Amino acid sequence: MNAGPLLRAEHLVKHFRLPGGWLTGDRQVVHAVDDVSFDVWPGEVLGIVGESGSGKTTLGRLLLRLLEPTSGRISFDGVALSGLGGRELRQVRPRMQVVFQNPFASLSPRLTVRHVLAEPLLTHRVVSRSQVTGRALELLELVGLGRQHLARYPHELSGGQAQRVAIARALALRPKLLVLDEPTSALDVSVQAQILSVLEELRQRQGLTYVFISHDLSVVHHVSDRIGVMYLGKLVELGSADQVFSAPLHPYTRALLGALPPPDFAVRRELTVLEGTVPSPTNPPPGCRFHTRCPVAEPVCAVEEPPLRDEGGRLAACHLASSREKA
Repeated sequence: MNAGPLLRAEHLVKHFRLPGGWLTGDRQVVHAVDDVSFDVWPGEVLGIVGESGSGKTTLGRLLLRLLEPTSGRISFDGVALSGLGGRELRQVRPRMQVVFQNPFASLSPRLTVRHVLAEPLLTHRVVSRSQVTGRALELLELVGLGRQHLARYPHELSGGQAQRVAIARALALRPKLLVLDEPTSALDVSVQAQILSVLEELRQRQGLTYVFISHDLSVVHHVSDRIGVMYLGKLVELGSADQVFSAPLHPYTRALLGALPPPDFAVRRELTVLEGTVPSPTNPPPGCRFHTRCPVAEPVCAVEEPPLRDEGGRLAACHLASSREKA
């Protein structure tokens, strides 16, 4: 039995070559994910947060081998995924599943809910055809839906119901890991709370492990044990949810927190306004990638890339993090 992390990412890199430049041979490269490493432990919820273009969705797809990494290594349950292919990879895939942001885009409009849930069950021979309806109903009940939903098509479901079906489908093969890519951002606030409650209950009952990807730091703080913060393809901070939320070390994390409305409107929160725009991922700046927008940047930040290093029990990629931790 593997006593280590359930999932391990080591120096993951994903670059996309853009079309064009055929005459000059100079094709632009998008640095979507650059040298990202972390562990996810059994039963843990690791939140990955960052603004649009930070690389968090690409990272989630790399973890599942939905995208092939340019370089780096991914291990799941003690097995190196990077070297697997064909039948070996298909044997691992049922134990790691994904829930996408838009359930209507991931559910076939031509299939009823029963057929949506039957497809993975029959493909992987989890149950016989005579047992499909019973197992599909069990999956629906896990996510708070009933028999009346079996015969419905996706367009007959609300957004929250469709996302529950997507979660039920992800659970069909009894996975150990779910990668949740913005699972609530397309839903109304009240429905978001219901889906988060379902996910937490499932984690407790099924012993699941989550990688929860979102741009909403408050949601990530609510559901996560640890939080990783990404900026322009880099992991810039990683620590417990309470540490990151209450005393962030990286200026980018502080800016994200400063943009949140305070829980008590009588309490004034310092607002960090970031100047400029996010640099192009095809031409990331040298040194710290955040230095072009950082309000406390020093000359070293523009020339030397800070490593992600231990700063009192958590990780931060900032030249000034050590002095900030001591303060």
